[in-house]
Amino acid sequence: MVMHSTLENRIEVLAEITESYQEILTQEALEFVVKLHTHFNARRLELLRKREARQKSIDNGIFPDFLPETEQVRQGDWQAAPCPADIQDRRTEITGPVDRKMIINALNSGAKVFMADFEDSNSPSFANNMDGQINLRDAINRNIDFTADNGKTYQLKEKHAVLFVRPRGWHLEDKNIVVDGEAVSGSLVDFGLYFFHNAKTLLENGTGTYFYLPKLESHLEARLWNDVFVFAQNELGIPQGTVKVTVLIETILAAFEMDEIIYELREHMCGLNAGRWDYIFSAIKKFINYPDRIFPDRIQVGMTTHFMRSYAKLLVQTCHKRGVHAMGGMSAFIPSRKDEEVNQKAFTKVKEDKDLEAQTGFDGTWVAHPDLVAVAMDSFNNVLGDKPNQKDETKSQAYEITAEDLLNFDVKGGKITEEGMRTNLNVGILYVESWLNGVGAAALYNLMEDAATAEISRAQLWQWIHNEGVTLEDGRSVNLALYEQILPEELAKIKEYVGEERYKNGKFSLATELFDKLVKQPKFEDFLTIGAYQYI
Repeated sequence: MVMHSTLENRIEVLAEITESYQEILTQEALEFVVKLHTHFNARRLELLRKREARQKSIDNGIFPDFLPETEQVRQGDWQAAPCPADIQDRRTEITGPVDRKMIINALNSGAKVFMADFEDSNSPSFANNMDGQINLRDAINRNIDFTADNGKTYQLKEKHAVLFVRPRGWHLEDKNIVVDGEAVSGSLVDFGLYFFHNAKTLLENGTGTYFYLPKLESHLEARLWNDVFVFAQNELGIPQGTVKVTVLIETILAAFEMDEIIYELREHMCGLNAGRWDYIFSAIKKFINYPDRIFPDRIQVGMTTHFMRSYAKLLVQTCHKRGVHAMGGMSAFIPSRKDEEVNQKAFTKVKEDKDLEAQTGFDGTWVAHPDLVAVAMDSFNNVLGDKPNQKDETKSQAYEITAEDLLNFDVKGGKITEEGMRTNLNVGILYVESWLNGVGAAALYNLMEDAATAEISRAQLWQWIHNEGVTLEDGRSVNLALYEQILPEELAKIKEYVGEERYKNGKFSLATELFDKLVKQPKFEDFLTIGAYQYI
């Protein structure tokens, strides 16, 4: 079965609908998606046009600042609605894609929350998205297990993490689901199908429908999400305020509107998250044409640099002023099964990072691997003790963060190195190839790479090559000639890394072609996944 039509043939599913997918793509569920699309897609498209206009303003020298028209919101004495009891303690959260084994292991990991991801760690093939909806439904109904090829079985424990779901961002569309000839927003597909099938069951289970919202660039985009939630709850007869969300502050523009974003979602809001990797990508991207704002190697841009430290402090201050959780960023380290020395060094860095977050005032943090749950938990246990969070802390109210702090991209001692160029090229191509094969969370060189970290690699190469006068630490110019020189050398390293057979049978030629085009083309492309999406 290739097409499923409802509502007088308004909606088409342009992919094979297997018997199991029919359980998700029911007549009623598709009608719900059509209603969401009909009510909200025009506004979504208008907001995307506003993003383009905002970028043109930045290119013309009008830099971001706190909005004068919303000063009353920032200065007002108000708080968001209270959060439910089961998400008051979020001291460690684990994230990952929506495949079956990952869901079981993450829910069983000992973390307080698992964020199941349809976004940056998920390659959004039709099969991945539909299987993800089935897997989440089964987990919520405690009807999930998994048997690996080696015969090992995985089952859900009685006590497990609370479930959050991250839909795709507003900029992404689902090419496989079309209404009136128009592709439906990936956000509305992911949210709509999940909410339709699970909202009532989650309520019966004593919890709620909890979401992470990615890539917002303004409070108007948050307002759109809020209106979606109000509409959806009314449509299904779910009490208003049942939906609770945490917004990822992972664009530099959103950092100037944190109060306003919380305000727009105040009946559904339970926190902001410092989405560090996308935030770095956003900072590079928004100022990519400014030669005086060139970033050094990505490994040198950490949470102690001025603009990142400022953003973290402002996020904690804003959240606690409004009575919601401040959530720390992702630790992307993947433990090695072979090299204990590598692990010890990495665990030390992870502990330092999580200690800093807890001491700054964050209420919890993210990890990408179950082995890091205990490390992160210890950092927050040492600060929180028996308290579920530190929303009542007061030291963050003394932070004084200005627009200049948020835009101070100086990295003391920062350098661009040949090794940094090579790493960006190598990891970027490896990730795109993984994504094309349906794996959006790629374990590469003991780090969990997702679309955000690949975007940093791609954006840095473009920025260094297309701005005149950029040099390596040894004085050599960074230009297309240097890039062309190291490209074949890195492809040889990739072949050695993955093995001859894997390289021959993989999609490395296509991945290289796509990545190479993105780096070389004169206009910087907003997201690498948009062009690559047609190939999955």
